[in-house]
Amino acid sequence: MSKRQTGFGSLGGLVFSTDTGRMCPECRNPVDVCSCGQPQIAAGDGIARVRRETKGRGGKTVTTISGLALSIDELKTLAKRIKARCGCGGSVVDGVIEIQGDRADMLCQWLTAEGFKTKRSGG
Repeated sequence: MSKRQTGFGSLGGLVFSTDTGRMCPECRNPVDVCSCGQPQIAAGDGIARVRRETKGRGGKTVTTISGLALSIDELKTLAKRIKARCGCGGSVVDGVIEIQGDRADMLCQWLTAEGFKTKRSGG
């Protein structure tokens, strides 16, 4: 083990490396090339943080939802329902749901009605 690899999980395996990032505890490969076939769960505390962003997007407004501890497939399904509800486009990028336009207030209400804990973050 190199001196840059740190963090041993309770199972005794390497969980993080500064060279490759998060490691899968089952197959011990980087999460990006995980060979065990288990759906990866996005890092989150279960609280949906809804925020409005414009930086780095050419002046376009995007509403992001982060903090949900769901698998990638579940995030994509939720994003599809949100896009249908809002009538706009969006995507899932690195475990964060991005919805086009300023829909933060409406999404906070809708996510609360769907049973998620929500927080409005940002400005």
